Amino acid sequence: MKTSIIGIGAFIMACAAAALLFAAAPKPLPLRTLRDIPLPGRTTRFDYESIDPNTGLLFISHLGDSQVLAFDTKTQKLVAEIPGVSRVHGVLAVPQLGRVYASATGRNEVFVIDEHSFRIIARIPGGVYPDGLAYDPPDRLLFVSDEAGRTDTVIDTNTNRRVATIRLGGEAGNTQYDPVSGRMYVDVQTLDRLVAMSPKTKKIVASYPLPGCEHDHGLYIDAPHRLAFVACDHNAKLLTFDLRPMRVTGIHSVGKYPDVLAFDPGLDRLYVASESGVVAAFRERGDGAVKLGESYLAFEAHSVAVDPEHRVYFPLQNLHGHPVLRVMVPDADPAL
Repeated sequence: MKTSIIGIGAFIMACAAAALLFAAAPKPLPLRTLRDIPLPGRTTRFDYESIDPNTGLLFISHLGDSQVLAFDTKTQKLVAEIPGVSRVHGVLAVPQLGRVYASATGRNEVFVIDEHSFRIIARIPGGVYPDGLAYDPPDRLLFVSDEAGRTDTVIDTNTNRRVATIRLGGEAGNTQYDPVSGRMYVDVQTLDRLVAMSPKTKKIVASYPLPGCEHDHGLYIDAPHRLAFVACDHNAKLLTFDLRPMRVTGIHSVGKYPDVLAFDPGLDRLYVASESGVVAAFRERGDGAVKLGESYLAFEAHSVAVDPEHRVYFPLQNLHGHPVLRVMVPDADPAL
């Protein structure tokens, strides 16, 4: 009888442990593959993407091949290859200007591309290692994260000239504009701080600590809901930062070495792509985020973009020996 009781107890404990493990297991990424579209070039690294919602053009930086690709999200076809953008990292479509800006670290310059002719129309000094790009529409200023130079470079898009260099005191991660406050924010990744800059004075106006974050790199600002999302690539965390009290209000685990963030405002979904190839999805809710799921997608699937039709784009550098653009669509929201 004693042996039976012990056996039953062990069985119950094993079942409870299995249930806990099942409950703790992450849900899969709520996306399904629509198609894989072949891309030109070699199986080398891709970086940032940017969509012009007016034209439906998606611009993709093919860093390893030093070219910018233009993909028409309406026809789902590649429409242009723009070569000669040496070691291109950041790419940003500015619909108001009909231009695309691309940071070329091979020349430490920012290239200006006409969105209609796909021709390079200007080149501007971009610092020591120009990376992320953000645009301030009221002042028509472009801010460029100079990662190694530990600055933000400010460019006047009226003249395509550098007009200021803002010293940050640490390496610059991603830079994003907040239209509500009129401030430009940048991750200063070696200080684990979110820094606010004034486009008017071109100076730092505030600096905020990011407890729980190691090396803040990725950044997305949801201005209408007054939230910023920060990807911390040294400890694989996503922080929610409330732009009203100016403090961290949430923290979630993501794939190792998170990089690019993309937000779908129609579904209130945030996607976090990582260097490890793991992609996570979150539902923005209230003053925070709820994790929907995550999955390994592909080798270095660290860049993501979303179009107005909710299609999600991942440039993959090596799928069966070829680069492709993976187009995915959402499954039903498991948080509903």
